[in-house]
Amino acid sequence: MIAAMIIAALEPQTAVDAERAFAAAAQTEGQWSAFRAFAAPEAVLFVPQEVNAQRWLAGRQDPPFSVMWWPGEAWLSCDGTTAVTTGPWVRGGGRSVGYFTTVWQRRPGGRWQWLLDHGDMLEQPRPAADRPAVHRASCGSLPRSVPMAGQQGHEFASSPDRSLVWRWNVYENGARIVWAELWDGTRYRLILQDRVEAPGP
Repeated sequence: MIAAMIIAALEPQTAVDAERAFAAAAQTEGQWSAFRAFAAPEAVLFVPQEVNAQRWLAGRQDPPFSVMWWPGEAWLSCDGTTAVTTGPWVRGGGRSVGYFTTVWQRRPGGRWQWLLDHGDMLEQPRPAADRPAVHRASCGSLPRSVPMAGQQGHEFASSPDRSLVWRWNVYENGARIVWAELWDGTRYRLILQDRVEAPGP
């Protein structure tokens, strides 16, 4: 009983905590080892086409030096089970910089696992304060369904209470778009839209 309580206390309590633990594990355990450890069985990566993360990561060797990243902003569903985090990453002592976006879900038992992870390079990394800005969906008049009008061809998912929605689309040339919307009590508001160009020849 005491051991179980200690283990539970060590689990990240928020999605921001989970993102920080994920980033820390990449430095201590290896980049792909951390990705495997924190990914849900159904987690999605883009390489550049959409793949099941666990299958793609299986047996993959960790690079000698891991990317470093940290959360700069987060959006949380009304029920507290799902979140989107984003922030900057750096590699090679700052020679390469960019951004990441992660979708997290809290599973039965309290463990946070990521469902979607993607990012891209930038000339300047996304800003991040010492304390990430955290926004929560309204719990008022929650929608009964997620509107799909005009979304043909796009993959989508939502928090169990439908107050946080994320969508993605990968084109044949490898370009993609990932975006998320948060319920404000009357409608969904766009909170994040990431566009990634097709990889070069």
